Amino acid sequence: MTTDDRRATVCLTFDFDSISVWIGPHAARSPSMISRGEFDVIGVERILCLLDREQIPATFFIPGHTVETFPDSVRAILRAGHEVGHHGYLHENPVTLEPAEERRVLERGLESFEKVVQVRPTGYRSPAWDNSEQTIDLLLEYGFAYESSLMGDDFTPYWCRSGDQLDLDGPYRFGTPVDLVELPVSWILDDHPHFEFYRSSRGRADGLSAPSKVKEIWLGEFAFMHRDVPDGVFTLTMHPQVIGHGHRMLMLEEVVTAIKAYEGVVFSTTDDAAARFREKNTIQ
Repeated sequence: MTTDDRRATVCLTFDFDSISVWIGPHAARSPSMISRGEFDVIGVERILCLLDREQIPATFFIPGHTVETFPDSVRAILRAGHEVGHHGYLHENPVTLEPAEERRVLERGLESFEKVVQVRPTGYRSPAWDNSEQTIDLLLEYGFAYESSLMGDDFTPYWCRSGDQLDLDGPYRFGTPVDLVELPVSWILDDHPHFEFYRSSRGRADGLSAPSKVKEIWLGEFAFMHRDVPDGVFTLTMHPQVIGHGHRMLMLEEVVTAIKAYEGVVFSTTDDAAARFREKNTIQ
């Protein structure tokens, strides 16, 4: 397929949070709750088998704690030719951190990748999809090419901004576009709110939707993009400990098969999708 034939780009992304999401934001100390993160290793194995069978590249956003705790899984992801991205250290929400803490978390995540697998990610996804007021400037300072945490669009990448100002007694003031590509995300296209069940000090999620419901939503979103958003980028966000269960893996296989039946579809890492946007667009 030539570039001119491309009608839609699909990015399958996986947040390999493992234990970090439970002992970090959920403050879990129960071996039972913590063991939910261990299942990520099994989920990654199943996902890698599916990606290999379908010959699809993907991106795994990984906290530094996961890189250090499950290095063999991270190496397996890299050996299979997939991209890895920065996802904090202990799945910390940047909004809850002081500026110095956020900087240290960013550095510590990079150190984990460089020490364990000798890779420096070009992309970043914020844990909880929350950016602080200084996140974009930090990502620029540390040389990231793109990030994937914002929701200002659904299927069209755009330039991030620095210097937005919130005023409760006047209009919101937009900052300056900067050389950092945003690959927007959506809770609709995230497996976690659809499927996950938990009760913790952080709150409660009841999830446990039937895969048929989620498949309908995801394929409906893709069908709209393919028809109405030329050259759109469809970004699915999944978690190995969520999507990796048997009946959900079967659903993911069905989603992939259905998307492949459309004309002009290319599966891509988020790094490649961001690079393609940068090649075709200038900062306004």
